[in-house]
Amino acid sequence: MALRPGESPGFLLWHATLRWQRDVTAALAPLDLTHVQFVLLACTWWLQTHGEHPNQVAVARQAGTDFRMTSQVVRALEAKGLLVRDPDPADARARLLRVTDAGLALAPRAVEAVEAVDRAFFGADAETATDLFRRLARPDDVAHLEG
Repeated sequence: MALRPGESPGFLLWHATLRWQRDVTAALAPLDLTHVQFVLLACTWWLQTHGEHPNQVAVARQAGTDFRMTSQVVRALEAKGLLVRDPDPADARARLLRVTDAGLALAPRAVEAVEAVDRAFFGADAETATDLFRRLARPDDVAHLEG
């Protein structure tokens, strides 16, 4: 028997995700970042500040984004002066990503803006939500995030 929409966990997750995404989009607008630009900048920044010099593939893997789309968005971040794409001496096809000084200044501000959205959105349920989402994600999708 089919559930009513208000009883369907997937449908409710869809609507909750849309609401959360609208809130994140609004928080990032004053910083002139789209949501996906934020994710890729934040992932590059995080990897770089943890001693890595990641290529686009590593950033896409960290972010869980499509490799081709990642390349397009990284080019937009480069045009904004937030990232630099350097040739990888070990692989002529790959590009190493480096956060510029402007990106290093913006990334933590953007992370704080999104974390403020998370605090407001999830409130007292943040820990429970994190546990649920970790269980729902495939283990290999989140194992590399535990560092």
